[in-house]
Amino acid sequence: MTRVAALLVTALSLAAVNLTAQTRPTPSAGTGTIFVGSYSGHLTAVDEATETFTKIPLTTGAPFAVRLSPDRSRFYVQSANQERFEVVDVPTRKSIDSFTLSDASRHVRALAYEVDPQHRTLVIVAKVATKLVDRWEIGAPQFILYDLAAHKVTRTVPWPIDPEPTHYSVALRFSPDGKLLYVFGTQVDIFDAATMERVDTWDLSLPVEAAMGRFDPGPWDDSADARGMATGLFTMSDAVMRRKLLVVGQINLAARTVETFPLGPVPTADSMSFTVGPDRTRAHLLLAEIGRHELWTINLAERRVHSRIEVPTRTRMQMRSSSSGLTYLYEAGRTIEVYSADASTRLRTIMLDSDMMYSTFVIVPAPPAATSTARK
Repeated sequence: MTRVAALLVTALSLAAVNLTAQTRPTPSAGTGTIFVGSYSGHLTAVDEATETFTKIPLTTGAPFAVRLSPDRSRFYVQSANQERFEVVDVPTRKSIDSFTLSDASRHVRALAYEVDPQHRTLVIVAKVATKLVDRWEIGAPQFILYDLAAHKVTRTVPWPIDPEPTHYSVALRFSPDGKLLYVFGTQVDIFDAATMERVDTWDLSLPVEAAMGRFDPGPWDDSADARGMATGLFTMSDAVMRRKLLVVGQINLAARTVETFPLGPVPTADSMSFTVGPDRTRAHLLLAEIGRHELWTINLAERRVHSRIEVPTRTRMQMRSSSSGLTYLYEAGRTIEVYSADASTRLRTIMLDSDMMYSTFVIVPAPPAATSTARK
């Protein structure tokens, strides 16, 4: 090889290394994909490895909430007017269906929703506004079961739990076989999904204390849980001390069992968000107050709070663990801040093309690598 050729090969190699360094930030946030709703009326898909993004157009406009199916094959997107739904296929990143339960004289606005694991039935908690001659009449809250294939309502059941549900106060989860529906609110109520009869109740509640403001179950992140499991933040009553305790609950939706461990008395905060790391050895709790945010790192194996640190504040803020265990801080606006796992060190910023919608941030892990059998 001539000297000129050798220099050319070296230059090309260095260019390739530099290009790889530019497209693969260090340390890497992972190999999954962030999906987040945009005020511009689309979903944004952000590749964690390169931190570049693409747009997924929506026919129903800006999204209000996004739910990922248990098999991670579809997104069920609720529009900003809370009356229209759209189905997005995750592998192809294309919209495959859209529908509404409303018409000109009847508006159905969902407070919470979930789809069974077989993609057959959409269950929503909703209030229905009916147009009369001189006014709109707001009905009592109810469960509505909607057949996704036939595009029709198959059953309505009056809301049986006190108090009435509101936005951000209820979350729904199905058991892996779709036979049970878990309703998380002022307690955990378990329903037979076929008859919508209540079959059990647990003394756990989402932490919606008057001193804390709201806890939004919409961004409740159970993406790191195995199918049929749900790890979340709850409150329970301490019968001895007569106080509310903040607990981490690990729920087996199939076996109908729950394990909890306390973090201590319920702290004062305006809001909270909770996420479990991808390796399930730690979790994070973000406490938000006006002008102040504090991040707790929780050791799940040792069942204790490992550290508490203040993080730079924003107008609104949510937090997630990346698929490699780094920490994302985001909302409001169009920037995602990438921090170290314990959020002690800011690494870089991901800039999107438009502001993010609330309660629409989902991380989909990369599919398992295909295995090949060598020919003999």
